Amino acid sequence: MQRAHGQGMDWSARQYLRFEDERTRPARDLLNAIGTQSPARVIDLGCGPGNSTELLAQRFPQAEVEGLDSSPDMVKQAHARLPGIRFQTADLNRWTPDTPYDVIFSNAVLHWLPDHESLLPRLMKQLSPGGSIAFQMPDNLDEPSHSSMRDVAALARFKAKLGSADGERTAIGTPDDYYRILKPLGARVDIWRTVYTHVLDGAEAIVEWFKGSGLRPYLARLDEGERAEYLAAYLDRIREAYPPQPDGKVLLAFPRLFVVAGR
Repeated sequence: MQRAHGQGMDWSARQYLRFEDERTRPARDLLNAIGTQSPARVIDLGCGPGNSTELLAQRFPQAEVEGLDSSPDMVKQAHARLPGIRFQTADLNRWTPDTPYDVIFSNAVLHWLPDHESLLPRLMKQLSPGGSIAFQMPDNLDEPSHSSMRDVAALARFKAKLGSADGERTAIGTPDDYYRILKPLGARVDIWRTVYTHVLDGAEAIVEWFKGSGLRPYLARLDEGERAEYLAAYLDRIREAYPPQPDGKVLLAFPRLFVVAGR
């Protein structure tokens, strides 16, 4: 079910926020499914530039809301955006809080972490009674956007450097997997899958989208010239996979898996 988590390029808040509205919509949908009422302590794991943390602060105005991310650039941006909220830079794989939380929230982060069979029970132990863990993850490794990354990486001129790049992201489990892991630990498990259709300004916009996420492990292993060559070959495949609509727009299908579990 899982793959190992490897090296990668530092996250760029600026690149990530180029599609802030589209990236924030799943966080809103996830937040609306949380059943915990009037939580006192809430944390956003993998808070990124603070867009999802802002939603949590708005939804739970009486709570102490915190954010955590492994990227200093993301935490810096989150601090600037929400100066009244405490943010910290930390490795989620090693995160162990001193006191439990009523809501643990994670928007598009856990697919970068390995061994969900151990990770999720550990996170559930950090919940107070009646608390909720809520997370969503991209479920798009089989979409053309990602199969094209692997196809280009397999070309002879890239293979030596990129042979292990696809192992950085964790292959997520099925709904059955997450139900089996979480149900013995809590009273309620809610699981659903949504395919978002994002209307973007051409194939180039799809490339820019994934430069802020899925392309990172590939680009991190290349020098500047090789990156340009890789991106040109990737763009050619994206143009074939996502033909323009009559108005020039392209439609990016983006499946995501959502899970909310309560104690």
